[in-house]
Amino acid sequence: MKKLIDYTKILRSKNAGPLYITFDLIFDERKNMEYVADRLTKEDISKAYDVDESKIDIITYGVVNSIKITFPRKNISGALADNDIYGCQQHIPLANIEI
Repeated sequence: MKKLIDYTKILRSKNAGPLYITFDLIFDERKNMEYVADRLTKEDISKAYDVDESKIDIITYGVVNSIKITFPRKNISGALADNDIYGCQQHIPLANIEI
């Protein structure tokens, strides 16, 4: 079984304001995007990030072969307990999900 990162051209994370983290999955080919979109579940993401499934949004943008995933950050960006103020280092658990 391959990991999610094996299907994407770009997989990145970033803040969506101080309260949310967002992930961009960008694909070279539509078939890879569709394959991942059909198999990646909120349950997978919930397990990888310990976040409630009901708080996860997954949006597919077929026109540009991409998927966006957004959910609340555990710590507000810049808070004392925050370990990644820009949210740009949060993509590894997602990248390692087996598809």
